[in-house]
Amino acid sequence: MLNKSLLSLAVASALVVSGCSLAPDYLRPAAPVAADWNGVSATGKRTIDNTPWREFFPDPRLQGLITAALDYNRDMRIAVARVEEARALYGVQRADRFPTLNITGGQTAQRIPASVSSTGSQMYTRTYTAGLGMPAFELDFWGRVANLSKAALENYLATEEAQRAFRLSLITDVANAYFTVLEMEDRARVAEETVRARQEGRDILAKRREVGITGDLDYLQADGALEQAKADLASLTRQRATAASALVLLVGQPNLAADLPPGRRLTEQGVVADLDVSVPSEVLLKRPDVIAAEHQLVAANANIGAARAAFLPRISIGGTVGSTAPAISGLFDSGNGSWTFTPTISMPLFDWGRTLNNLDVTEARKVVAVAQYEKTIQQAFKEVADLLVAREQLAKQLAALEAAEKAQTGRLALAEARYKGGISNYLEVLDAQRETYTAQQATIATRSALLSAASSLYKALGGAEEDRAVTADFDKVAEQSKTKK
Repeated sequence: MLNKSLLSLAVASALVVSGCSLAPDYLRPAAPVAADWNGVSATGKRTIDNTPWREFFPDPRLQGLITAALDYNRDMRIAVARVEEARALYGVQRADRFPTLNITGGQTAQRIPASVSSTGSQMYTRTYTAGLGMPAFELDFWGRVANLSKAALENYLATEEAQRAFRLSLITDVANAYFTVLEMEDRARVAEETVRARQEGRDILAKRREVGITGDLDYLQADGALEQAKADLASLTRQRATAASALVLLVGQPNLAADLPPGRRLTEQGVVADLDVSVPSEVLLKRPDVIAAEHQLVAANANIGAARAAFLPRISIGGTVGSTAPAISGLFDSGNGSWTFTPTISMPLFDWGRTLNNLDVTEARKVVAVAQYEKTIQQAFKEVADLLVAREQLAKQLAALEAAEKAQTGRLALAEARYKGGISNYLEVLDAQRETYTAQQATIATRSALLSAASSLYKALGGAEEDRAVTADFDKVAEQSKTKK
């Protein structure tokens, strides 16, 4: 019973012992940003927490594209795998906090030559062993193992937040790519209409020139304007194809378009950046990238505790309990029980500064982590502040461009009427056509920019609560990745 009692006592001591932690007390650094958004208006009708992405992006086709991207995007699968990797690494590190128990069995065979044998003749011996063993296990009096485990946990949580940040970025990237496709389609449509109108105008001038009503100058001006419109159409067609390819790459599923519901036009998207933005320090701390940076900072703080504990004695215990016999048939006979108990203590005495330098490394890395955390907050503040300005000024710019387009359209109609009435020459019509075309293209581009600013603001504010949580989408992608294997 003594051997079993000793091993039980050792295991119990290992499980209940808990040492102090030498890690510095963690204090979250103050957010190094202003108390407001640089005087920019931040009021709105909706709050980010209560606006899921499906509500923010109401176009059913866009919703289908985003859902597909969350399922099939390859970078998304990499992000999921990174989280699984970090979770496993944390499990490996956490296991060091508990003793390991092994079932052992073995045989030792030995030949003793006659020259050294006690009997003067060669001897053969065999020994069989079986038992339950506990390899050397560190009693974590100073919190070294606990701090390493905490650092691994924080790194895992940081990776998980990085995955959430990527998920939110992917949602926004798909939306912006979709808006770009719609923009290129609208701009190409305007260019096609312009080419058609200028083709008709040039054909009329050609007939008028044949009968001597119109001179060569008007015809050549109309012909040049037509060719320029054709060049613009070719360029916009190329840009539309490029935008469509970029969208397919993000979604990760090339033949998805036929299975999606019809979409809305650019003017019907209903994406409005009417989000209410509260105090900067409260908003920014909800962003996944900021949360990830803080987890990295906490991990660096815990690593200092582990490095400090390395200066103190490291106490470990180990042992086995089992049976030893000269023949395997008698291994479990009475009287063959055996046990070992091996406590050890070690402490660095002279390591040429290795332990001290390791502590310096961890402290320097914490300084880096603090700076990275503060830099992440500052970058987040700039991003939100810039997008708030964009939300306000792009809306004003779009309103002005829509008014300008309306005025230029009226001017074009008047110029065409004056030309038909013989009051003005065709140069006035061409000038009105160019100005109207430019205004139409600028209006479409600005409308797309406003939509992109709205979606980017959604990402910059950290998304809704459901976007900051691990959802079924992650589990689905992880399961798909395992199935692929």
